[in-house]
Order: sequence, then structure tokens, then C-alpha cells
Amino acid sequence: MTDSSTTTETFDSHIASVSSRYRYWRLHLLANMYLGYAVFYFTRKNFNYALPAIVADLGIKTSDIGMLGTLFYFTYGISKFVCGIIGDRSNPRYFMGIGLIASGVINIFFGLSSSLFTMATLWLLNAFFQAWGWPSCAQLLNSWYSRNERGLWWSVWNTSHNIGGALIPILVGILVLHHNWRWAMIVPGIVAVLVGLYLCWRLRGRPKTLGLPSIGQWRQDQQELTHESLEPNLKQGTILSRYIFKNKYIWLLAGSYFTVYIVRVAINDWGSLYFVQQKGYSILEANTVLSFFEFGGIFGSLVAGWGSDHFFSGNRTPMNILFSLGIVVSVFSLWLLPYGGFETQAIGLFIVGFFVFGPQMLIGMAAAEYSHKLSPGAATGFIGLFGYLGAAIASYPISLIIEHWSWGSYFITLSMAAGFAGIFLLPILNNQHQT
Repeated sequence: MTDSSTTTETFDSHIASVSSRYRYWRLHLLANMYLGYAVFYFTRKNFNYALPAIVADLGIKTSDIGMLGTLFYFTYGISKFVCGIIGDRSNPRYFMGIGLIASGVINIFFGLSSSLFTMATLWLLNAFFQAWGWPSCAQLLNSWYSRNERGLWWSVWNTSHNIGGALIPILVGILVLHHNWRWAMIVPGIVAVLVGLYLCWRLRGRPKTLGLPSIGQWRQDQQELTHESLEPNLKQGTILSRYIFKNKYIWLLAGSYFTVYIVRVAINDWGSLYFVQQKGYSILEANTVLSFFEFGGIFGSLVAGWGSDHFFSGNRTPMNILFSLGIVVSVFSLWLLPYGGFETQAIGLFIVGFFVFGPQMLIGMAAAEYSHKLSPGAATGFIGLFGYLGAAIASYPISLIIEHWSWGSYFITLSMAAGFAGIFLLPILNNQHQT
């Protein structure tokens, strides 16, 4: 009797220890991923918000900037897929940390440059290292949070780039106003190096690397256990072929991601120039009103993630379609109220951001869930490739639309792209299971 009681107490103690460690590391990893990914945006979007000052100082043409942006996004998209494959087999603490350090160093050198060729070379190199952040986060989110709760956890993490995206235009505006555009590149670069070193110290890998059971076993989530049981010993090439390249759901998600990113990046990249040229705002005013796009994205991500868990039992598609319709309506509204004041423009951008960042987050999560459990980085990297092909369209081609037609044509293009985002998702509306 004593032996049986002792055994039971030991077992209960072990379960309590596992639960305690899981709770600690889930919060700890989320906080560090949040900080790291926000700072990745410091060294990715600072260039766009310093753009009016760079153009004025160096006399670079709008089409040159558009071409540079297109090359950046094309390089980033390819790197995101390649690094996603590598990241699935790498330790995220070093993969993410080293990528951020490298991006920071490149930004510092960019701020010291004046040659268009040198700046273009550095910015393409930055695109390569920027892709080291997402695969690490996708791996950790897919490993530490289960299917029936992941929508909320993933959406909380997803707001990190909204925070980074909202803070960096204000920081850049202040640095340009009181110093010059070079400091707007150098200061975020220094921050990135320091945070990258911190990530190398404090991040960890999958639960099993800490002696913990899988998330499906700990949470007893049946959908997650089913996902974990999918042929766990397959080779990487077989996983890529069967669960990504031949997966019709992944291709549909990629098509939707392509169009969502046209809208998102076109607003991010050209918004500051639009408000300076069309509204007569200062660069600080333009960047401040544009930050409301990111603030809206925070609430949109949270509502989309929570709603997909709560109302649709982990099926991400219905919420994605609803939000795609919201993008169409909100972009048209922003275009039809061209003469509104600062407050009106801020509210309009807040609403657009709310609807844009819902599917931007959920489509990536759905790709990880429709693929193999061991390939979240490759799956999200694959659709990320298409997303950043859309981002490339939002750079040089959109610059030609602005130059040769008008800003009205710009808004019409974005509205059409948003409509196609929802259309691509219709064939998988009622399917929420892995293939």
C-alpha cells in the first residue's frame, strides 16, 4: 500500500513538474519571440519610412526606389522558403538570433553609404537575413501551442510586427527630424545586434529538447495528436513533395497570401510618400498617421485568431474570407474620403489594418496546419515566397501605376487584390483537417 501510494505521489509530482515547466517556457518563449520579431521590423521597414528624406538627399527616382523594393521582396521571398526548409532542422535560438545580428550590422553599413549600387547590394543582403526570423517562430509556435488554442497564441505573437511596424515610423521620424536619415538606419541596426545576442542566450528549441512530451500529449488535443502522428520519420524531400508541392490547399493559401501582401506592402511602402505628396504632411506627421495601420493590425490579428478558435473550432478559412471582404470595403472607403483630415485618415488606416492583418496571420498559420508537423517553416516559407512575390508587385509595378496614372488607380488595384484574396479561399471553406 505504501509503495502504491509513493508511486502515485511520484507520478503526480512528475505531471505537476511537466505542467509547470510547460507554462514557464510557453510564456518565456512567446515574450522573446515577440521582442525579436518586432526588432526584425525595425531593420526592415526603417528604409521605407526614411524614404522621403533619402530621396531628397540623394535625388533617387521613385522608380529606382520601386525597383529596389521589388528586388528586396523577391530576394526575401526566395530566402524565406529556403530558410524555412533549413530552419525546420535548425535550433531556432541561434537561427533567429544570428539572422537578427546580421540584419543589424547591414543596416549600420547602409546608413554609412551613399552609392545606389552599394545600398542596393546591402539591402538585398538584408533581405536574405530578414528571412531567418519567421521560420524559427513558426517552428516554436507549432511545437509549443496546440491546434485548439493556437489561433489565440499565434495572433498574440503576430502583433509583434505590428508593434515593431508602429514604433519604427515614429522613431525614424524623430531621428530624421533631429538628425538625418542615416541615423534612422544606424540606430535600429544597433538595437538589432543587441537583441540578436539576447535571443541566442534565451531562446530554446522544441519541447523534446528540454525533456518534455509533445504539445499534443500535454494538452490531450485530439487534432494535434492526429497531426503529430503523420508519418514522423519521413525524409525532408518526401515531406516537401507530398505535403507542400502536391498539396492543393497549400497552393490555394499561397494564392490568397500573394494578393493580401499586395495590399499590405503597398500601404506600408507607399503610404508615407502618399501623405507627404498628396496631403502636404511632414514626414513625422505622415509616419504617425501611417502607424495607425499597424495599430489596427494588432486588434485585427487578435480578433481573427481568437475568432477562428472560438467560432470555427480551429478552421481558419471562414474568418479569412470575412476579413478579405473587410479589406475591400475599408480600402474603398479610404479612397472615397480623400479630403478627410488627420483624424479621419488615421481612423481609416486603423480599419484597413484591422482587416489586412487578420488573414496575413491566419493564412500563415493555416499553411503550417495543412502541412506535415515537422515542416512548419517550409510550409509557411513556401506561401511566404508567394506573399513576397505579391510584395514585389506592390513595389516597382505599383510605382509605375502611381507615376503614369494616379493615386486613385493605386487604390483600385488594392481593392481588386483584396477581392481575389477571398476568392482563392472559397474551395477550402469547409475543410479544416490536414491532408
